[in-house]
Amino acid sequence: MAGETTPKRHAYAPDPYNTRSPKRLMNDILVLYYSRNGATRELAQAIAQGVDSVPGMQARVRTVPPVSTVCEATQPDIPTDGPPYAEVRDLEECAGVALGSPTRFGNMAAPLKHFLDGTSPQWLSGALAGKPASVFTSTGSLHGGQETTLLSMMLPLLHHGMLIVGIPYTEPKLTTTQTGGTPYGASHFARAETADSGISADEKALAMALGARLATTALTLQRGA
Repeated sequence: MAGETTPKRHAYAPDPYNTRSPKRLMNDILVLYYSRNGATRELAQAIAQGVDSVPGMQARVRTVPPVSTVCEATQPDIPTDGPPYAEVRDLEECAGVALGSPTRFGNMAAPLKHFLDGTSPQWLSGALAGKPASVFTSTGSLHGGQETTLLSMMLPLLHHGMLIVGIPYTEPKLTTTQTGGTPYGASHFARAETADSGISADEKALAMALGARLATTALTLQRGA
């Protein structure tokens, strides 16, 4: 219209006509797990290494306390060793999530499910929608429910609107592994009949590859948003 002029702005000033406000990039990937005997914890550490290998990204490792059928049972606010317990704000502050649990009859363990059951506010707000997520597990036997556990852990993540990141067959060790490792996520076969010597070299390599892929995906999604 006559008499109107377009206001001048400096090159560094935000565009007043751009409704998309600049967003600060999140550089943490939450590696959240429950571990009873240590194998899932080892996988979490390998995934964290993979995350840390991606420039500009870092792992935030968290665990959850056990749950008990005894009402009076309590856990200290800070675990005696290992990473701190997760808080829901860890989910909100991270660019992606790697979720891990040993199998319990083909499903995730109760402590991790208990934590996820408390994330309704984040579901209502959409805090996790559009963020990438991965899953990992360990079992005591070869056919002990690895795939069903991994798939069941994906369900709440999908309800949150997260984007599932797996391990593609472009990872050579996924074809050659004689222990754990699946396209659905990282895994460990503990061999219940013998003393578990920890995750194998192939399992560690695949877990690290998953962590790196998750972090790279999170970084790409943020830069393209």
